[in-house]
Amino acid sequence: MSDIVNDIKKELLKRCNIYNEKYNYDFWNDHIKYVVKNAIELAKKYGADIEIVELGALLHDIAMPSEFGPREEHNIYGAKIADELLTKLNYPQDRKESVKECILRHRGSKDLPRNTIEEQCVADADVMAHFDCIPSLFHLAFGKNEMGLSLEEGTEFVKKKLERDYNKLSQRTKEVLKEKYENIVSILFAK
Repeated sequence: MSDIVNDIKKELLKRCNIYNEKYNYDFWNDHIKYVVKNAIELAKKYGADIEIVELGALLHDIAMPSEFGPREEHNIYGAKIADELLTKLNYPQDRKESVKECILRHRGSKDLPRNTIEEQCVADADVMAHFDCIPSLFHLAFGKNEMGLSLEEGTEFVKKKLERDYNKLSQRTKEVLKEKYENIVSILFAK
């Protein structure tokens, strides 16, 4: 792990810990660490720049535990935070722009074009993380029951979320995740 990656990870963990103490939700352990793991694996598999992908994965949701900007635009605000952090660390401008594009384009719900393999790795890894930490989706559906969902509605919400996420993946990553997706659906949502 490079020094820049270590420095960014330390800053991210600090922000995640503050958020967790405040709201009892651990962005790192419930989501981001899985995104990073999957992003690195995809980068190696697809021949992407591993450092760009790892930084993009670490920073893709940083606006949320930083409580900066509206959640619906966390990709935009995350890119701004990334720019500030990477500038302070004297990260090369061209590489910084690549990391920022990974952050800007990671959101599956926005149907944003992925122009590089690095952007695709981060976007796919973000989706794959939902399959690695299913309890976080149930927490979203049932935690404090803010959504006001019944058991059936919450279960359907999680099922549809996983289906939407799977369908957002690039075709080659769909093949990588296909068996896992089918197993999860057959076990969790058996009739």
